[in-house]
Amino acid sequence: MKKVKYYYNATLQQFEPLKVPLWKRITHVFVFLCATLVTAAIIVAIAFRTIQSPNEKRMNSEMNYLQEKYELLKKDMFLVRSKLTELEERDNHVYREIFEAEPISFAERQGTNAVEEKLLERKLKPFSNEELLHEMDKSMNEMKQRMQVQATSYDALQRFIEQKKAMLASIPSIQPVSNKQLERIASGFGARIDPIYKIMKFHAGLDFTAPSGTPIYATGNGTVELAEYHEGGFGNHVWIQHGFTYRSHYCHMLKIKAKKGQVVKRGEVIGWVGSTGKSTGPHCHYEVEKNGEKLDPIHFFYNDLHADDFERLVKIASRGNQSFD
Repeated sequence: MKKVKYYYNATLQQFEPLKVPLWKRITHVFVFLCATLVTAAIIVAIAFRTIQSPNEKRMNSEMNYLQEKYELLKKDMFLVRSKLTELEERDNHVYREIFEAEPISFAERQGTNAVEEKLLERKLKPFSNEELLHEMDKSMNEMKQRMQVQATSYDALQRFIEQKKAMLASIPSIQPVSNKQLERIASGFGARIDPIYKIMKFHAGLDFTAPSGTPIYATGNGTVELAEYHEGGFGNHVWIQHGFTYRSHYCHMLKIKAKKGQVVKRGEVIGWVGSTGKSTGPHCHYEVEKNGEKLDPIHFFYNDLHADDFERLVKIASRGNQSFD
C-alpha cells in the first residue's frame, strides 16, 4: 500500500493529502541521479589512483627493475669512465711527453660532459623508459667517442715508437761502467772542488771510480767521433756522436779500444778505466751533451735503474765533494 503524506491546511483547519506536482517529482529524480553519478565518478577516480590494474602493476614493476639496473649500470660506467680518464691523463702526461707528441685536448677526446651533468641534476627525479634509454644512449656514445680517440692515440704512439726506436737506442741512457752497488760515483755534476787547484770549479760530468782496467761501455748507439789522447787534461778519451743532437764523452782511459768512425752499440766496450791526463786516481769522467749544452748525465740512467736506486744515486751524486779531475 502506497504511503500517503499529509499537510495541515491552516485555512480550512484540517489535514489534507500532500499532492506533489509531476515536474517536481522529475526534478527530484534528476537531482538524485546526478548526485549518484558524481559520487560514482569520484569513487572511480579515487580507485584509479589508488588501485592498480594487473597491467599497471606489471609495468611499474618493470620500471622499477629498469631503474635499479640503470643505477647499477651507471655505477659501472662511472668506474669505466674513471679508468678511461686515468688512461687519458697517462697518455697525455707520460707517453706523449716521452715521445714529444702534442697532447690531445679535453674537447677532442669527449667534447662535453653535459650528459654527466644532466644525470646529476636529475638523479632524484624519476625517468620514463624512453628517457632512460635516451640518457643511456648518450652516455654510451660519449664512452665510444672517448675510447675511439684513445685507440687512435695508441695507434699514433705505436707509430712514434717505430719512428723513434733509433732515437731511443741512441740516447746515452746507461752508466758507462758497471755500478750495480751504486758506489762508484765519486763526484757529481756542478760546482766541485778541483783536486789540483783546490778551488771551486764547474764539473761538467760524473766521475765513476773503478779499478784500473775496468771496461767502459758506450751508453748509446752511435758513431765514434774522436778517439785519441788529449794533452789538455782528458788523457785518453772518446767522443761518441749519437745523433738526434746527443754526444757522450769518456775520459782518462787506460787504453782506448774504439776507433774513429766506428759504429758502436749501447753496452759495447770502447776502452778501459785508467788515470791518464789530469787525474788523481783511476776513474772514468763521463759527460753528456745535447745541442752542445752540457747536461747532468745522471738524468739519463733510466735504462739501468729502478726508481729507488735512481733516487739513491741522485743523492750520492749531489754531495758537494772534490772531483777526481
